[in-house]
Amino acid sequence: MYRMTLAAAIVLSAAAAIHDGAAQPRTERGPLTQLELRNIEIFQRASPSVVYIAARKGSSDVFSTEETNSTIQTGTGFIWDAQGHIVTNDHVVDGTNAIAVRLATGEVYTAVIVGLAPTYDLAVIGLQKPRQLPPPLEVGTSADLKVGQFTYAIGNPYGLEQSLTTGVISALKRRLPTSRNRELANVIQTDAAINPGNSGGPLLDSSGRLIGVNTAIYSQSGGNTGIGFAIPVDIVSRVVPELIKNGRVPVPTVGILPAAESVATRLGIEGIIIMRVFENSPAGRAGVKGVDLAAGALGDVIVAVDGKRVHRIPDFTDALEQIGVGGRLRLTLKRDDKEYSVELPVIDAVGRRGPSPTVTDNSSKSPP
Repeated sequence: MYRMTLAAAIVLSAAAAIHDGAAQPRTERGPLTQLELRNIEIFQRASPSVVYIAARKGSSDVFSTEETNSTIQTGTGFIWDAQGHIVTNDHVVDGTNAIAVRLATGEVYTAVIVGLAPTYDLAVIGLQKPRQLPPPLEVGTSADLKVGQFTYAIGNPYGLEQSLTTGVISALKRRLPTSRNRELANVIQTDAAINPGNSGGPLLDSSGRLIGVNTAIYSQSGGNTGIGFAIPVDIVSRVVPELIKNGRVPVPTVGILPAAESVATRLGIEGIIIMRVFENSPAGRAGVKGVDLAAGALGDVIVAVDGKRVHRIPDFTDALEQIGVGGRLRLTLKRDDKEYSVELPVIDAVGRRGPSPTVTDNSSKSPP
């Protein structure tokens, strides 16, 4: 009897509370944490310099409402300098003939392409008759980044402007395929949410400095799955001034296409397998050999660059970037268990033929 009486009292009390309808007392929010305050400060300082980009294919008027035979591409960019140069991804504006840019203030400008760098997935566009603009982002460095650092991405995912996502650097020295059968090395991987529309936006560190340009997500569905990529700011700082000055940037090459590192791992080979050698390139004229697909036979394997042993493709591409067009790169190659060296001129991938290579035999017998 006592238990039934107690249960009935509880039910009646609950029913009374429901019918009472009185609002629950509100509590004061405690002070924001230092991390929250930092997030807010970074967004408030950087977001005015982040812009929304709409570019149209098939029509010369980006403001036109006519959709027939035209396509709108949207993305993100950020102010680079006081002259109105905007940095974004190449794939956001490439192939378009009308571009509009909306600032965080709501002001809208037309813009023109200043320069494109497809192999780096970078582009610079210029605002037409810009007025007073927000300050450019503070530029940092990507040379000393560490896995685990906080990251902040600002962009316009799915057209939702001025969105902030946070995360960490998940990995460094990733490779990302770009156009013209090239891969961008040393790419930053982050778990900060990057979705369609974020392309071209800034990736910032915990000091609010630019450390990369968001460029892609790895996803089967097209939505964020926790793996996003950004072009390192050290590449951006080298490429963007060239685009502003010349409209293009030289792409250093010696005329070879490396095989994926996974191939070398599966075969138990230490070094970089040369998959293909381009005709009339420095490597081609020096007799460097790629994989013979018909015979299923290896050609040359890069084991050292300028005397330093290499195991990963970024080791090779880093050396190319540092030497640049006009320099010379010494490769130590291995073929049929014999090593030999070849010094190759570094040329522009879309430019001239370049000077001749020199070959040095490192064994008792030259390679075939």
